[in-house]
Order: sequence, then C-alpha cells, then structure tokens
Amino acid sequence: MPITSSKPSLSFDAIFYYVTDIERAIAFYQDILGLHLVSRDFVARFDLDGVLIELVPAPSGATVPGSGNARLCFAVSDLKQTREQLQTCGITTSEIKHEKGGELAFFRDPDGNELCLWQYDQAEGANELVKSAEIHLVGRTS
Repeated sequence: MPITSSKPSLSFDAIFYYVTDIERAIAFYQDILGLHLVSRDFVARFDLDGVLIELVPAPSGATVPGSGNARLCFAVSDLKQTREQLQTCGITTSEIKHEKGGELAFFRDPDGNELCLWQYDQAEGANELVKSAEIHLVGRTS
C-alpha cells in the first residue's frame, strides 16, 4: 500500500456508550441527568449543546466494559450543588478533586461507564479556554 502525505477527511459524528439495558440507560440520561432525547431507533440519541450522545445496546452476551480512558465530561457552574443533586437521586459520586483550571468529580451510569463533572475556576472560565484554543488554531493549514 503506497504511503501518502494526505490526511484523512474526518468529521465529528457522536460520542457513544454501550449499554446492557437501553430503557434503564435512557431513564438515567434523560430523567437523572436531564439530557434531551432527540431520536430513538436501534440506538437512543441525546443532544447536549450540539453534541450527539448515543446509547448503543451491547451485542447479546457481550460484557460492557465499565472503565477505560474515554469518558463523557459535563461542565457545571456549581460542582458541589450538582453532586448533591445526583446523590439525592441515589447516584454515588467521588469526592471533589482540585485540578489545574478547576475541580472535578466522577460518577457512573447504570452500566458502569464513568462520567465526569467539571467546574472551571472563575479566573479561567470555559469561554476563555475555548478562545485560547481558537487562537492557537488560527493560521494552521490542513
């Protein structure tokens, strides 16, 4: 196969998690997390700020991995309050961890997929970080 210097033409599609019980997963993401269900056929699709999040039934007999490197991260304005709201719904969360740029806490969906809550520091809000990333992209060629 010849080596080419061209880059693949990629576009974003979706973030997805395999789930073992689609109805239970839909209830969690819709009723507990408040995501908007936009369509449902073989998979359930949610929209969050223009990002498509899909729940995909795991193949019959397959084990759904509950850990890994990828995770869905939700930006929140009040991490402590959001943790308390989840805990009121019976969702276990980690303790708040302080990181450069903000604070975070983790929790799991009914299939063990790890999810993250992130609160930006007031000094470096999401808008400033996004603008910084956009500045770095200016002048790049594809």
